[in-house]
Amino acid sequence: MDARINYYENPVGTKFTRYINSAGKTLSESALPLATQELVKLRASQINGCAMCTDMHAKDAVHAGDTWPRLNMLAAWREATVFTEAERAALELTEQGTRIADGAGGVSDEAWANAAEHYDADQLAALISLIALINAYNRINLINRQPAGDYEPGQW
Repeated sequence: MDARINYYENPVGTKFTRYINSAGKTLSESALPLATQELVKLRASQINGCAMCTDMHAKDAVHAGDTWPRLNMLAAWREATVFTEAERAALELTEQGTRIADGAGGVSDEAWANAAEHYDADQLAALISLIALINAYNRINLINRQPAGDYEPGQW
């Protein structure tokens, strides 16, 4: 499979990516735990069917210290016993924020309240921003049919 265009070397794509990567750096430096950040990025990418981001964030999560058994259960996190309550709250917010069009009214008050029990205002702002950012990356890669499978941690 080939990408429709070489988006990441196109002048417009490169410039746009530089800006959203800067936003991503702000989030990676936030107080939201890095393990949670990778779970959020991976779960949104699974939902959206973005192979490139699924490959990248699974590998980055393991490189950062997470385990394959936990990541293998991510799609079934509700039944898995390996996620903390805080991670579960972030995953619920991620799912509802990613599937906004599927739910009447968007993100439920219950999902928000649960996340607010585990994260402070800065972490919640980072979580909202991260969900929006990974969904943007997913859409770029899906529209462009960006191939996946050869990512190495730290590559970008």
